[in-house]
Amino acid sequence: MTDLLILGGTVVTAGGSHRADVAVDGGRIAAIVPDLAALSGTARETVDASGLLVLPGVIDVHTHTRVASDDEPDRFFQDSVAAAFGGTTTFLAFNNPGTGSSPAAARSLLAGLREWRTATNADSAVDVALSLVVTSTHDDPIAELPAAIAAGVPTFKAFMVYDFGVDDRTLFRLLAAAGANGGMLEVHCENATILEALTARHLAAGETAPRFHASSRPPYVEAEATGRAIALARAADAPLYIVHLSCAEALAAVRQARAEGRPVFAETCPHYLTLTGERYDGPPEEAARYVISPPLRAAGQPEALWRGLAEGDLALVGTDHVPDRVGIEKRSWPESFDRISNGAPGIETLVALVYSEGVAGGRIGVERMVDLLATTPARLFGLRSKGAVEVGRDADLVLFDPAARRIIHAAELHHTSDYTPYEGFKVSGAVRSTVVRGSFVVRDGTFVGRRGHGRFVERGLGPLA
Repeated sequence: MTDLLILGGTVVTAGGSHRADVAVDGGRIAAIVPDLAALSGTARETVDASGLLVLPGVIDVHTHTRVASDDEPDRFFQDSVAAAFGGTTTFLAFNNPGTGSSPAAARSLLAGLREWRTATNADSAVDVALSLVVTSTHDDPIAELPAAIAAGVPTFKAFMVYDFGVDDRTLFRLLAAAGANGGMLEVHCENATILEALTARHLAAGETAPRFHASSRPPYVEAEATGRAIALARAADAPLYIVHLSCAEALAAVRQARAEGRPVFAETCPHYLTLTGERYDGPPEEAARYVISPPLRAAGQPEALWRGLAEGDLALVGTDHVPDRVGIEKRSWPESFDRISNGAPGIETLVALVYSEGVAGGRIGVERMVDLLATTPARLFGLRSKGAVEVGRDADLVLFDPAARRIIHAAELHHTSDYTPYEGFKVSGAVRSTVVRGSFVVRDGTFVGRRGHGRFVERGLGPLA
């Protein structure tokens, strides 16, 4: 007996769209054929998907979800619920530096891995994976890379800025070691020297309001570091993944590297595709909500990024979800812009924004959206059983209504932040139901999943091209 039949929907893959029925058995996709209605009497459950798109579950490769604590025991779980409402069936998190990690984890990658897995064990409604953050406080992270990769964590993140960032020599060695052992380094690209100088100049002039965050990190700060990271990866003969690319100047360096055949990949984020630096011109308590690094850019930059997505120079879209709260993590805005916690929530609004602004907006096709949000993330990050509506893959599925219209309001979202940067956005399309490994987590707009359904996914990277 088949576990689940999804009938009458339009199946969307990176290669095309077609009307088909989908059969699910044992948590995996068992069949995709034009007509399975005759089997409905033998299926445990049948769903009518007429008028809906059947999409592969979204994979968000860039989140800073917070682990549970004694004071906030539901924080990680609740953000996983928000992911499900947004159509995300797998998300990658970072073991965030400076947010409660133990002294042991601050000194050892493997201790950080063990600590994070213990803290998140059986705590998610959807599937999860981890990218380990490498910092200047680690004793010998390069020696630990092979063991971390063997443990199913082949992706690592390093920062070129902040007090825990790494210098160029360490970055080069990390790139080489990750590449040689079948891993990939993700890099936050900003020039620390220029950033610190511009910040100091603002502060010396008494320019402390949140709006000065943007002018302390102009596009050339990101572009220079992006080009430098690419040069280091070239010398190390290693792949490079650039996180949260925000501007045309940095994109130009990525485009050139890819034209030369280099294994350089870059993501952008929904906030860079939909918002501009005008948000910093509002009242300071509002502007603080948009203190994100890199910052929001000038008008015209979002269109350059959309072209990068359409033309293939940008590989995918990740949220860089940070569930900060105005009254807690961002409460220091009256003091100085450089003390405001960086980041904004976005785990629940990813599909809504990319579909509405990209597909409905005529910038990309729905097949390209699937490629950006599911197929390419699965390929680049070693999620081999996910990322496509294909026989044998995990039955991670999203039933999406392209005819729906709604307005985004923070009060209606499920993440652990108390605001959304997209408040009042009118969007086309809506997630109706989300299925993770054959089980409904969200059904017809209602959460029907459970804590602990999500599994930790051990990964191994394949060829990167």
